[in-house]
Amino acid sequence: MYRVKRHLLGKPLTTERVSEEKLSNRTALGVLASDCISSSAYGSEEMLRVLVPVVGTAAFTMVMPVTGAILLVLLLLTLCYSDVVTIYTRAGGSYVVARENFGPDVAQVAAVALLVDYIVTVAVQVSAGTNALISLAHLAGNGWTGLDHLQLPVSVAVIVLLAYGNLRGVREAGRMFALPAYLFMAAIGLVLFMAAVRAATGGLPRADLNAPGVVPLGTPGHGWLYGASLFIVLRSFANGGSSLTGLEAISNGISAFREPQGRNARRTLIAMSCVLAVLVLGVSTLAHYTHAVPYIDGTPTVIAQEARLAFGSGTVGTAGLVFVQLSTALVLYTGANTPFTGFPFLASFVAQDRFLPRLLTRRGHRLAFSNGIIALAVLSLALLLVTGASVDKLVALYAIGVFTAFAMAGSGLTAYHLRRREPLRRVKITVNMLAAIISAAVVLIFAVTKFTEGAWLVVVVFPLGVWALIRINREYRHEAAALQRLPTGADRPRARRHQVFVLVETLDLATLKALRYAHELRPDRVQAVHLAVDEAHARRLSAVWESTSATSVELELVACPDRRLRHAMRELALRTTQDGETSLTVLVPRRMYTNVLGKLLHRGTGETMARALGQLPHVAVTILPFDASRAVRLLESGHVPELD
Repeated sequence: MYRVKRHLLGKPLTTERVSEEKLSNRTALGVLASDCISSSAYGSEEMLRVLVPVVGTAAFTMVMPVTGAILLVLLLLTLCYSDVVTIYTRAGGSYVVARENFGPDVAQVAAVALLVDYIVTVAVQVSAGTNALISLAHLAGNGWTGLDHLQLPVSVAVIVLLAYGNLRGVREAGRMFALPAYLFMAAIGLVLFMAAVRAATGGLPRADLNAPGVVPLGTPGHGWLYGASLFIVLRSFANGGSSLTGLEAISNGISAFREPQGRNARRTLIAMSCVLAVLVLGVSTLAHYTHAVPYIDGTPTVIAQEARLAFGSGTVGTAGLVFVQLSTALVLYTGANTPFTGFPFLASFVAQDRFLPRLLTRRGHRLAFSNGIIALAVLSLALLLVTGASVDKLVALYAIGVFTAFAMAGSGLTAYHLRRREPLRRVKITVNMLAAIISAAVVLIFAVTKFTEGAWLVVVVFPLGVWALIRINREYRHEAAALQRLPTGADRPRARRHQVFVLVETLDLATLKALRYAHELRPDRVQAVHLAVDEAHARRLSAVWESTSATSVELELVACPDRRLRHAMRELALRTTQDGETSLTVLVPRRMYTNVLGKLLHRGTGETMARALGQLPHVAVTILPFDASRAVRLLESGHVPELD
C-alpha cells in the first residue's frame, strides 16, 4: 500500500519542508481567489432568476441597483476581512475571531458555518463549471444539446480529480490551479471590451426572450420598482450575495502565505475584491444591455449568452465563445479547489482546540492535511448526489454558511475594537458592525425565502453541528481529566505476585514465541491456557503438548461448552486476581498474514479478547504478532522457519 501511495502521490515530504510549501501572492491569488472571482459567473444570473419571473424585462433595469448594493456589501466585507488578516495571522478566519472575542463554544457557530460553506462550495462550483461546458455545447455545438445527463458524472469526476491534486501537496496544487483564475479574468475582460466596441458602433444585439426553455417573463407593474415587492428585491439581493462567497478564503488559508503573512494576505485580499467588483459589475451591466435571461434548466448560462452576443456567431466569435466558456469552466472547477486548501486548515485548527477528532491535525504523505481533504471530498460528493448537481438547489444552501461566518467575523471585530483605544476606532466599529448586521440580514432572508427549497437542511444542520462539536470537546476534556490524574508513586507495583497466561490455539511457532516472551517477563508463574470449545481438538492438543520437548510450561484446559471464549477467559482472569495481590498478564499470539488469501482464511480474535480483558483490574493484555506468511515463504524456499 505504501508503494501504491508513493506512486500515486509522489515522494514523501519531510516535516521540515512545511515552510517551503508556501504560496507567493500571485499564486495565492490564483489558488485562494478562484472561488471568489468565479462566483461572478453565476451571481448576476441568480439575481435575474428571482426578478425575471416577477417583473419581466424590468428585471434588467432592477439588476443594476441590486448589484450596486452587493458591491457596497463587498466593500464593507473587504474592510472587515482586511482587519481580520491584519490582526489574526493564523488560519481560521472568522472562527479565530469568534473564539478570541466570544469564547470557544460560541466560536463553534463560525466553525460549523465555515465547514458547511466549504462543503457546499465544492458542490456549487463544480456544478456551475459543468454547466459552463454544457452551455458551450448548446451555443457552439451545432445542435449538441443532449448533454444534460452528463452533469452529475462529470461533476463527480472533477471532485475526485481535485482531491487527488490536493493530496499531492500545496505547492503542486498551486501550480495546477492558479492559471485558470488569470485566464478567466482575461476572458471576461475580453467579453467586456468586445461588448463595449459593438455597443459603441450600434452592433450589440439582444438575447431572444422567447427562446424555448427560458425562465418565463413576468409582467411589470407600476410604481415603486416596477411593482416588485420589497420581499422580491431582498430575495434577489440575497441570491446575488452568492457573488461574495469565497471572500473569506484568504483569511481561512492565511497559513499558506509566505512571511509576513498578514501583509501578504491583505494585499491579495484587496486585489481579489477589486477584481471581483469589476467582474460582477461587468456581467450585470452586460445583462442590463443584452437582456440575457436565465434558462430553466440552467443552460445556456447568462455569461455564455453574453459571450455569444459580444463575439458574434462567426468563426472568430465561436473561437471567443469557446475561450470564455472553457476559462469559465476551469475557474469554477478550480474555485472548488479553494475549500480543499481552507477546509483542512480550518478543520485542523478546530481539532487542535479539541472540537473535532485529532486525526484531522495530522499531515499526510505530501504534507497536506490528507484526512481533511478526503473528508471534504466524501461530503461534497454526497451533497452532489443528493441535489443532482443543480446549481439553483445548491445556492439555497450556499450563502447561509458563508454569510453566517461574515456575521461572526464582523461582530467579533466589533467587540475587539470596543475594548481598545486606537486610531480610527469609531470608523472600524461602524464598518464591522454594518458588515455583521447586513450579513445576518442576508442569512435571515435566505433562511426564510429558501426554506422550502432546501435551506431547511442548513437550518437543521447548524444547531446539530454546533452541538456535535461541543459534545466532542466535552468528551476530550472528560478523558483528559480522567487520564491525567497522576497520584504520587503510581508507577510502583501493587501486586505481590505476577502470573502470565499464554492463550493457546495450537502448538506452533507463534505459541512458542509467546511462551518465550512470557519467560522473559520473569513472572512468578507461566501458564499455557487453551479454551476448550472442541473437546476432540482439546484432547489432541493435550496429547501433543505432553509429548513435545519444545516447552516445559504446563497446559491448562478451560472448559467452554457454550463457546463464549471471552466470557470464559474473563472468569478465569477474575478468579486468578480475586485475592487483590496477584497481577495477571495475558499474552495473545496473533498470526499475521500479508497475502489476501491468508487474511480471508484466518480470523483474528486477539483484539476482541484484549477489549474484554482490558477492562478488568490487575489484568494487562499483550498481543504478540507472528509473521505466518514469512514462515510459509521460508518453508517453500527450503529453509527452516524460526521464531524470529
